[in-house]
Amino acid sequence: MSEFDSYASEYDNALAQGISVSGEDKDYFARGRVDWVMKCLKSRGEMPHRALDFGCGTGTTIPLLIKGGMQQAVGLDTSEKSLEVARTLHRLPGVSFANTAEYRPDGSVDLAFCNGVFHHIPPAERRDALDFIRASLRPKGIFAFWENNPWNPGTRYVMSRIPFDRDAITLSVLEARALVQTSGFNILRTDFLFVFPRFLKPLRVLEPTLSRLPLGAQYGILCQKT
Repeated sequence: MSEFDSYASEYDNALAQGISVSGEDKDYFARGRVDWVMKCLKSRGEMPHRALDFGCGTGTTIPLLIKGGMQQAVGLDTSEKSLEVARTLHRLPGVSFANTAEYRPDGSVDLAFCNGVFHHIPPAERRDALDFIRASLRPKGIFAFWENNPWNPGTRYVMSRIPFDRDAITLSVLEARALVQTSGFNILRTDFLFVFPRFLKPLRVLEPTLSRLPLGAQYGILCQKT
């Protein structure tokens, strides 16, 4: 049984309690991540149609990927109870959910997406997870790797407020970049998002110019299968 089975029904509430100090909800951050990925892909002339959300949880990102232009999207997770919630909430054409243990990578995915999953994977198993993602992607497929930024004090505080994040082993951006590179990915760019909380919302116009500085609550590494 996955550790997240016990949180499935209360996952959103626990997450909301943790991130409430930012003044935003989970949808704000989910949209920000997907919008960033789609903007980056558009600037590169990439038009992916099939996406995989590795560690999808209750499926929040899936409808955003569809809205962003994906024709098909599959969400994978080890928590069967979380998948049950996802299947109930997101009954959309072209969308499916599966247990990671039952999914067989076939090298057909255009875009793999992963948010806040690797700090829950034991360090010794992270390379295997990246090998799985890489095997799922087509040649030159794109991987959007999102993680919480442990260099940001606010991020550490928020994680301390969330039951399922308190004992997580975070990855710095340097560790994450080294990990994806040694796993057969070329890094295209790295950005830090979510610098300003809601009460400083007028300053968010500055965030695009600050995205290369390690200030944001999360970092996104966009990379490509070699």
